[in-house]
Formats: sequence, structure tokens, C-alpha cells
Amino acid sequence: MPHATIRDIAREAAVSVATVSRAMNGHSNVRPELRAHIESVAARLGYVPHAAARHLSSARSGMIGVVVPDLHGEFFSELLRGMDREASERGLYCMMMVMHGDAQRGVAALHAMRGRVDGLVVMAPQVSADELLAHLPRDMPAVLLNCAPGQPGRAELRIDNVAGASAVVEHLIASGRRRLVHIAGPAGNIDADERLRGAQDACARAGLSLRVLPGDFREPSGAAAAATLIAEGTDIDAIFAANDMMAIGAMMAFRRAGIVVPDQIAIAGFDDIPLTRLISPSLTSASIDIASFGASAVARLVKAIAGEDDGSIEQRVPVVMVRESTGPARTDHTLSNVHNNTPEQSGKGEYS
Repeated sequence: MPHATIRDIAREAAVSVATVSRAMNGHSNVRPELRAHIESVAARLGYVPHAAARHLSSARSGMIGVVVPDLHGEFFSELLRGMDREASERGLYCMMMVMHGDAQRGVAALHAMRGRVDGLVVMAPQVSADELLAHLPRDMPAVLLNCAPGQPGRAELRIDNVAGASAVVEHLIASGRRRLVHIAGPAGNIDADERLRGAQDACARAGLSLRVLPGDFREPSGAAAAATLIAEGTDIDAIFAANDMMAIGAMMAFRRAGIVVPDQIAIAGFDDIPLTRLISPSLTSASIDIASFGASAVARLVKAIAGEDDGSIEQRVPVVMVRESTGPARTDHTLSNVHNNTPEQSGKGEYS
């Protein structure tokens, strides 16, 4: 029986030969749903590319693709720094695409990179990322970072968010704090959900309640959560934010209100970005060594490209870096006297 050709696919899919060619070669100017339709028809017809084309596709480009959800903040700059450093040491280059929280944009990125990169590192912590991951080419080596579970055979690197968050809250409790608030990350984000669960678990084990305020991983949302607590005069003594930027936003809001950290309230974050060590007071945080995490992803991808990776899940447990922001509290832990405080006046800038 003769092999199916591009013309056969075009006729069966009711599209032009040129459209089939663009779709099968990973061009970006083909709609994702049309590309999926064409690929489905090709698979059903048993289409096999010409031997010369197969040879070309097997040639290494020296390029790896990196798909990330965002570029905002020091977390992603550190992650990409680690990836680029590892890639450079191996003579490789990184092609980066940003999803901006849009899974469809991620799908388009995967198709755009097909045929141009030797492998992919994909970070898609959105709970709704299943559609994106379903579009990963079966023959494309890939490493998944903190993606939704359920991708058998793919190499995975994960942060143990539950253990890290639990450890931070346990540290706060061990320091004598009992009235805790958690500033959560965005809804539908796996990292945020797991960090919330870890905080809740630690409080439950200690017989304590945990108030949860919304956030979105950005500094202003941390400041907004702190402003809510200040306006209420709420009797709390510790905040655990789901990432460092929200913790820093909260810390700056308390400072402007004349509330002293950690004397009146302890604050801790997650990620251990470089800024945590530079602000005053320095910020306690769950550290995962972000740059090393990115470098490890590239190292795993290189093994996957060579066919040497076993597709296992590697999980990193964060370490709590205890700093000034969770130091000893004064006898009066409440914020109810905030309106009697005189806000600090600093000419050194917000992070001084």
C-alpha cells in the first residue's frame, strides 16, 4: 500500500497543500485548532515524512525552547539566569516564549518552536494547563517544571511547596506567633494552591486557625492585604506570604504605617529571591535556589535529548532561611494601636 502524501492529507483535511506543509513544519501562521486537525488526519493516514526530511529533522539545532508563564519579578530572572548559564556551558542557546497566563498562547508557542529547537523546558503552573501539555509533540524531548501532574514519561522537576510552606509556618509558630495570616497566590495556580495547603496543614497540626487573604504574587497585592489588616486593627502577629514579592509589599505597607517588623508582626515569604537579603529587615523565606533549579532543568533536558533521561520526577524540598523579619516579638503583638503610631519618614527609598 503506497504511503500517504501531503496531497492526501490536504485532500482529506480539506485544506491546501501549502497549509499542510506549514502545519507539519511547525510554522506559527497556522491556527492551533487547524494544526491539530491536520496532524490528526496525518496520523490517521499513517503519514511518514520523506527520508530526506526525516534526516533534516534529526539534525541538532543547538537551540532549546523555554516556555514560562511570566517574566515579572526576580523569581523568573533568577530562573532564566540559571537556565542560560547551564545552556551556555553546554554550547546551547535558549529560545524563550512567555504565556502571560494564557494556555492558548502557550500552545501557539509550542507549535512555533517545533522544528526549531532540540527540546523544551515548560513551566506551566496553571491548573488549566492540561491543554497546553497535551500539545507537547510526542517525539520532542521535554522537561516540565512545576506543571500539573499526569504527564507520564516526561522528566519533571518540582518544588515541594507543601513541605516548604509548612516549614515556614512551623518556624513562625516556634517563634511564639499564634495569630497567623496567609497572603495567597493567584487562584488556579498550582504553586499557590500547594503553599496554601502547606500553611493550613501546619496550623491544623498546631491547633491554630489561619486567615487567608487574596493575592496575585505581585508586590501591590501584598501591600493591599496589609492595608486591609491595618484598617481593621486586626490582632495578628505573623504573616506568611505565598511569595517574597507579596511579603515585601506587606512589609513596606506596615513600615509606612509605623508598624515595626518583627517587633509587632513577623513576616515571611517563599522563593528566597536575592532582594530578601538586601532589604531591612531582611526577609525570612523558603529557599529553593532558583538559579540552580533552572540549571537543573536544562541539565535534565540535555539528558532527555540524548535519550538518557528516565522520565522520573525530581522534587526539591525548600529550606527555611531565617532572617530578621521573623525575630523576637515585643510583649504587645497587636496592631490595634496602629492609629496611635507615627509613620516612619525615610528618605532612603522604599526598600531601605
